[in-house]
Amino acid sequence: MNIEEFRNYCLSKKGATESFPFDEQTLVFKVMEKMFALTGLEHHPTRVNLKCDPERSVELREEHDGLIYGAFHMSKLHWNTVELEMNLPNDLIIELIDHSYDLVISKLTKKLKLELENL
Repeated sequence: MNIEEFRNYCLSKKGATESFPFDEQTLVFKVMEKMFALTGLEHHPTRVNLKCDPERSVELREEHDGLIYGAFHMSKLHWNTVELEMNLPNDLIIELIDHSYDLVISKLTKKLKLELENL
């Protein structure tokens, strides 16, 4: 998966937005103002940070050593870095984006969940 495919898929998620809140290189994807994905555009090959269930994080890191690892500058318990252009199957990357998005949605307040449903 390349960066454009990643970007398009993230933006296809209901309520997803993109912004550069930190600097001109760090592209952040949010749902209801909560981050579910980010990437540093200066990195080649492209790598992205995605939220992940802590137990699943450990499994993924063991299964895909060197391609999925604890996210730099973020909680390594809850965030993984995923190497996008390095032999990971697209369906796995899509599954991980969905998982990250779903984790964020699950933590929203009832009010925000209702707002999201009505978008």
